[in-house]
Amino acid sequence: MFTESSHPHPAVNEIEDVPDVSAHWYRAVTDLAADAPGWLRAPAPVATEAIILIFLGLFVLTWWRARAGGDRQLTAALLAPVATAVAYLGSELLKTWWQQERPCRAVRDIAATLAECPEPGDWSLPSNHSAIAAASAVALAFAWRRLAVAAVLLALLEGFSRVYVGAHYPHDVIAGFLLGALVATAVMPLTGPLTPTTHRIRSHRAFRTALDSRQAAASR
Repeated sequence: MFTESSHPHPAVNEIEDVPDVSAHWYRAVTDLAADAPGWLRAPAPVATEAIILIFLGLFVLTWWRARAGGDRQLTAALLAPVATAVAYLGSELLKTWWQQERPCRAVRDIAATLAECPEPGDWSLPSNHSAIAAASAVALAFAWRRLAVAAVLLALLEGFSRVYVGAHYPHDVIAGFLLGALVATAVMPLTGPLTPTTHRIRSHRAFRTALDSRQAAASR
C-alpha cells in the first residue's frame, strides 16, 4: 500500500532526538523505493513481514533436526526462539520509554511510503522487526552453525526493508540490531546450564514425541 502522511512535518534538522544523518538516509532510501520499478515496490510490504515468518520456519526446522541430536543441541534449538521473544519484549519496553515518532510522520516532504504509516503511538525506536531478526540470526547461529550466514543475510535484508518501506529510520534499525544481538548473546549461553533440565524433560514419556525422535524411532 502506498501512503503519505497528511500531517505537517518539521524540517529534517528540527526533528527532536533524531540524528540528521539518519533522517537524510531515510529520505534517500524512501526516494529510492519510490523510483524503483513496480516489481520491486509492490512486494516490499509483504516481504518485510514474510522474513519474520521465514525465521519462524527456521526455528521449527532447527527444533525438528535437534530431536534426533543430543540434549545440548535440543536445548539450544528450544532456547533460540526464547531469546528472540526476550529481545522483542525488550524492544517494546524501549519503544514505550523513548516514544520516538515514526519517520513517515516526522520527516517533511518524503515520497509516498510503500507501507502504511502506523497509527500514532506506535513508536519507532528501536525497530521491533530488526530486533527480532538480529536475535533470531544470533540464536540460530548458536543452535545450528550452518545457518549462520543465511540467517545474518536475512536479518540484514529485514533491517534494510524496514527503511525501504518507510517504517523506520536507519538508526531505529541499528538500535534493533544491537538490542537483538546483545539479548541473544546473553541468553544462548544458558544452553549449557539448562541441558540437564532438557534431558530430564526429554526422558519423560509425555514429551518423547515432541523432543526425541531417537526414542520414537526405536520404539517402532
